[in-house]
Amino acid sequence: MPEKTYREALREAMTHEMESDESVILMGEDIGVYGGTHLITDGLIDRFGPKRVIDTPIAEGGFTGAAIGMAMMGMKPIVEMMTWNFSFLASDQIIQNAAKVRYFSGGQVEVPLVIRGPNGGGVQLSAQHTHSLENMYGHFPGLKVVSPVTPHDVKGMMLTAIRDPNPVIFLEAGALYGTKSEVPEGDNAVPFGKARIAREGTDVTLISYGRQVNLCMRVADRLEEEDDVSAEVIDVRSIRPLDEDTLVESVKKTHRAVAVQEQWRLFGVASEVASIIQEKAFDYLDAPVIRVSGAEVPAPYARNLEVAAFPSEQQVADAARQVLYQEVGA
Repeated sequence: MPEKTYREALREAMTHEMESDESVILMGEDIGVYGGTHLITDGLIDRFGPKRVIDTPIAEGGFTGAAIGMAMMGMKPIVEMMTWNFSFLASDQIIQNAAKVRYFSGGQVEVPLVIRGPNGGGVQLSAQHTHSLENMYGHFPGLKVVSPVTPHDVKGMMLTAIRDPNPVIFLEAGALYGTKSEVPEGDNAVPFGKARIAREGTDVTLISYGRQVNLCMRVADRLEEEDDVSAEVIDVRSIRPLDEDTLVESVKKTHRAVAVQEQWRLFGVASEVASIIQEKAFDYLDAPVIRVSGAEVPAPYARNLEVAAFPSEQQVADAARQVLYQEVGA
């Protein structure tokens, strides 16, 4: 299979669906002539024209509301949030309308809408442009929320998102846009609600999503080399619906778990993961589930402080050693 960047895989998925379905359109700020702030939509306006690649005003509430109306009428809009913190301005439309219209109508009105863009930190955008919103949107029934980490999965999950009759919150890791991996040609749709076992192991389960999966993979290598510990790494990738079975089965095998998230500690996805394991695999646990999270501060701008505000290899390795009752800080 050819290697492609995260950015290229995302563009390929949208192109694939736009070519096969004229109801698929793109909307967002600077996505047309400029090609998008992160160049995700670069060249698409030349290919599909301004009626299908629509440069919007700087008005997230307005164009998100318009996209919801389009979806209700049978179109399949893909809305770009330049960064996910800008979605705060559209949250009333997303939560009060997109998430509820199908329910209100007894299933008669579908809302096949994808809202996508960069989520989380790692690119020095400071406090007002660095938010991890998976817990916020994952809280609301009616929304599906996904956070793929590999180019393979970002393409496959975008194909699934566009075809879904429900609104999908598609959280991309801005720090990963340039990363590469093998991506199959054509249709490689990846189902929602199914976690990926990124690495098999027997001694401890590391659970994460988004760019923190790569951190967990590095920690797994480190634990194997330094401590002869076999760590299993679970890439949640689908936050709502959440694959509880894969988490539970992994913990039944390893008897220990560390949940890693980039967002703040309180009320996060790691808390939900820990709760599910406690409820469904308590008798298999040999140690309490530990959470590793971002620091409880607005995201700093300075690079050294930003790095310090997010989970580190040392923190995750120490958490794994703690649940294994080994010396911490080794």
